[in-house]
Amino acid sequence: MPFKPAIFLALVLPTVSFAGGIYKYVEKDGTIVYTNVPPRGAQARQARKVEGEFRPAPSPDAPSRISVRSRIASGEFDEYIDEAAVRYKMPPALVRAIMHAESAFDPNAISVVGASGLMQLMPGTAREMYVKDIFDPKDNIEGGVRYLRVLANEFDGDMVKMVAAYNAGPEAVKKYGGQVPPYAETQAYVRKVISLYFQYKTQAQVAKGDER
Repeated sequence: MPFKPAIFLALVLPTVSFAGGIYKYVEKDGTIVYTNVPPRGAQARQARKVEGEFRPAPSPDAPSRISVRSRIASGEFDEYIDEAAVRYKMPPALVRAIMHAESAFDPNAISVVGASGLMQLMPGTAREMYVKDIFDPKDNIEGGVRYLRVLANEFDGDMVKMVAAYNAGPEAVKKYGGQVPPYAETQAYVRKVISLYFQYKTQAQVAKGDER
């Protein structure tokens, strides 16, 4: 894909710890860089410390049910979710389910491998999906749903394969003949997202019924 200014996340994360703070600066080409390594030289002069704004992404064994808290948190991003879902022809319930599983609707979540934001995009994926700022909720959701569209095209709309590929990568799904890879995390992730998908789908149907 042609290059477009995008987020670059330069984090050294053996564990999710941001005690020293995270710094943000913008390169000349518009690339937004977040790093936990104090910048030097010209970068240091325009860097802004954003200490305390980031939190660990939820663990894979976090609850797989909609709570009052998650319902409220999800509602903050309804407009962005619905717009992106329509644009890329994705079920809004699936977008919410993945966002729930990935970040628990925390736009500043970061995983130990550097996946970031609401839908926990890796920096490379964010760049390929034209995400300019990985911590901007609208940008992140747009990129995450665009990536789901890419996976849907690749796996003929098979939701289980799409969800597995979102977690383990499309090559891992292909490696195992289109099956969910035999990784404990990926298999638990698929079960969790599919369960949440049906919960969010039911919630939307109930809400529509209440509007009548």
